[in-house]
Amino acid sequence: MAFDHSDSGPVQPATDEPKSGFPQIPDELEKDLVQIFKLLSDETRLRILLALAREGELHVSAICGLMGQSQPAVSHHLALLRVAGLIEARRDGKHNFYSVRRTPFYRLIEALFESMSGGEKDEVRFEDFVLTHGT
Repeated sequence: MAFDHSDSGPVQPATDEPKSGFPQIPDELEKDLVQIFKLLSDETRLRILLALAREGELHVSAICGLMGQSQPAVSHHLALLRVAGLIEARRDGKHNFYSVRRTPFYRLIEALFESMSGGEKDEVRFEDFVLTHGT
């Protein structure tokens, strides 16, 4: 079905002022968020990150079992997560163990929330939404 745009009026030029009330975020933060969300839009990578967050640390073969995927496929996803700074590897002999590097991801999301708060007293803080171990 074709749409008739003849009576929709002239196209308004873009302005710097947000119409929705959602604040402008810094370009660098936007780029970082886009990269992280692209990375986590893959179901396997998101499931790996969630499993590592839940378990604390996992050996690559345990991750393969959880994901139902081959070691090369899982290693590819782990490499992407590691390069992005979301996880870290610890070598123990011939075995690699992986865990979540919480700080970089938390800082990125917190920077988004700080940008959204606009300096208001009732700040949105990422830590308010994160359960810590033992609580």
